[in-house]
Amino acid sequence: MESKAANLSFEAALTNLESIVEAMESGDVPLAELLAQFEEGTKLLKICEARLKAAELKIEQLKKQKDGVSFEKFATERET
Repeated sequence: MESKAANLSFEAALTNLESIVEAMESGDVPLAELLAQFEEGTKLLKICEARLKAAELKIEQLKKQKDGVSFEKFATERET
């Protein structure tokens, strides 16, 4: 599941994370499942943060190119 989660788009990871949060907030989740969902939510949160950081870096790169400053392509987590 971890490699499958790592390939999720930001939107898919966020949707899954929102579903987990809703289930946890309902209070109807048994403790064992709650812990598993918390762990999965933590992984999804890291994926979302990584995707946002990559987008932020890309935007900065595009801004610098627009201003006449250019630099080499950076490697994102997905490319490494």
